[in-house]
Amino acid sequence: MFDVYNSSLLGIWLILATIIIQAMVAVRVHRRQSGGYSPGVIKSELGQSSIVFRAHRTYQNSLENIIPLLGMAIIAMLSGYGAFKLSIIIWTYAISRIIHMILYYKIATNKNPSPRSIFWAIGFLASFYLLIDLGIFLLIN
Repeated sequence: MFDVYNSSLLGIWLILATIIIQAMVAVRVHRRQSGGYSPGVIKSELGQSSIVFRAHRTYQNSLENIIPLLGMAIIAMLSGYGAFKLSIIIWTYAISRIIHMILYYKIATNKNPSPRSIFWAIGFLASFYLLIDLGIFLLIN
């Protein structure tokens, strides 16, 4: 059954691998911050100018956004949703999240929207599209 979803599964693997890499980056920069290290505690005075803050927020943002997509992708595969369409949605999400991550690490700004916001929105819209299209698919079938 899952053979037809191989591309989608590979895309999900890439998304999860990206989140693991983000966790590793967040831990590394957190441990290297000056002024002492306290496990699991991000200093409240840190802002966008701090890579510690941006790495932490990138990781947290990914955790917040993966849950709906992952849940819907599982439901889609179990219900027989179109494999090609699901693959496009997942890969759009995966690539947009990688670009979002890179831009979040590179751009220290409080400006909203910023270029990273565009790629966050692309990932969000991919999830939102799947939410609507999968819902319609489930109602019809």
